[in-house]
Amino acid sequence: MSEDLNWAVGGEAGDGIDSTGKIFAQALSRAGRHVFTSKDFASRIRGGYTAYKVRTSVDRIESVVDRLDILIALTQRTVEENLDELHDDSIVIYDGERSMMSDFEAPGEMRGLDVPLKRLAEDAGGAIMRNIVALGAACAVSGFKIEYLDESLEKRFGNKGEAIVENNKTAARLGAEYVDEEYDFSTPYDLETTDNDYVLLNGDEAIGMGALVAGCRFYAGYPITPATDVMEYLKGRIEDYGGIVVQAEDELSAINMALGAARAGARSMTATSGPGIDLMTETFGLVATSETPLVICNVMRSGPSTGMPTKQEQGDLNGMLYGGHGEIPRFVLAPTTISECFHKTIEAFNLAEKYQIPVYLTGDLALAVTEQTFPPEEFDMDAVEIDRGKVVDEGTIDEWQNETGQFKPHAVTDDGVSPRSFPGTGGGAHMSTGLEHDELGRRTEDTEMRIEQVDKRERKVETAREAEDWSYREFGDPDADTLVVSWGSNEGAMREAIERLDADGTDIRFVSVPYIFPRPDLSAEIEAAEETIVVECNATGQFADIVEHDALSRVKRVNKYNGVRFKADELAEEIEAALGGAAEAEVEA
Repeated sequence: MSEDLNWAVGGEAGDGIDSTGKIFAQALSRAGRHVFTSKDFASRIRGGYTAYKVRTSVDRIESVVDRLDILIALTQRTVEENLDELHDDSIVIYDGERSMMSDFEAPGEMRGLDVPLKRLAEDAGGAIMRNIVALGAACAVSGFKIEYLDESLEKRFGNKGEAIVENNKTAARLGAEYVDEEYDFSTPYDLETTDNDYVLLNGDEAIGMGALVAGCRFYAGYPITPATDVMEYLKGRIEDYGGIVVQAEDELSAINMALGAARAGARSMTATSGPGIDLMTETFGLVATSETPLVICNVMRSGPSTGMPTKQEQGDLNGMLYGGHGEIPRFVLAPTTISECFHKTIEAFNLAEKYQIPVYLTGDLALAVTEQTFPPEEFDMDAVEIDRGKVVDEGTIDEWQNETGQFKPHAVTDDGVSPRSFPGTGGGAHMSTGLEHDELGRRTEDTEMRIEQVDKRERKVETAREAEDWSYREFGDPDADTLVVSWGSNEGAMREAIERLDADGTDIRFVSVPYIFPRPDLSAEIEAAEETIVVECNATGQFADIVEHDALSRVKRVNKYNGVRFKADELAEEIEAALGGAAEAEVEA
């Protein structure tokens, strides 16, 4: 029996690949198994290769690997695209009655199972259920009890009526029965089940859930891959808490609406990807100079320009750190796991209001679309704390008024944070402008006031740097001579890579950084190491440049920028290659 099972379904966009994979992933999760998924999809509605992969084990898993055990191939291209991950013991399920698969022969020593998916689906009530027939066949091949599929089918099709649910259950059983009756072989797999209860969600959903728990009550956005799922998660849920989701006509409108809601006192958020961030940059400066708390979620994808909308990259770091005209104080948070997307979203809202500053919450496509299992206690709602910062009321507002009773929303303070008055607060009426202003918010070109206001806004960052915890996360051997540093979604793959390297006798100290600005100073850690390697998904090593700038020391680099996330076994090989003397490793595939 394999330590874990790697399964995939592949075909063309429009073939229902995503829903098929999600049904199987949910069934495995409900059976008490850990799940880690990955998706490969084209930026088109129909046509083009697309796949949904599921890795499952009774033990926790955090990465994809270069192995595929069971493949449902709806097209010949599906096999070709995955040939490097298939092995001699792999099983390929296909429909030989389809013209495009009629001449298919399983490569090498792997086994091909010809299952009439469409014909069996028609027997169950409709050809549209052919993918469910394939799931039933996969259950038979993997030794996974088909009863576990029932609950997922009920959840997926329950709103379509009992008859549809029963037809799909029948389709699954026909697929399983066909394999059992037509093929005489003993499956090498026996998927153990447990009584454990897991939550299955992706990074975008975790961000949406974190926003709700944090008290976000206004969201404005424009659909863009791969950030749209944040909006889709909130829509239909936020209304239950008195909030609203607005689909704006473009990204400029989205951030301006979110800014307006934040000025009105609501915890507010927008989410987009790189092209949308470009369009939002001017308003980003207005958010900062008007000292409005706002969370801007950037789910990165391959760029520049339209780039590759459905592919992985971490190329927006410099833009988030330095984007905008003038000098703009900001925070940049970068969750490193799907569960941390939840926690860092809550933290982003608290930081935005405590320091009245725009906060970039940045994930990437790999975090956004990957689904992973977690125990429910990972998302402890009772432990969430809300900090709305320096909000004044009628009882304290007189401390922040001038001699004529006017409120000072931009009062110069030692910590750089001014008082904040919600609309309707007696004595708190005020104005703000994108022009430089005085303490009352009125435009000014006074040179001394200009210096005071710029210095005040910058002091927020220094205050936060001292007051907040910007620590990194550490794994592996703390005394190892080799230090590996990464940020964002690379953490899971690197943690598994450490185990593989350890088995080969290579000790690694791994530092995963969830804060880009402010960020932890790694100078001492780099000085203590003989070799330092920075791992990231971009071509130029943007985070490596920052690390070198902070530590005044050169580092080695492992960069990947072909649009595909790091895999654990691949990353272990790249680390070993970097230690072999290469100053920089570029991953081609």
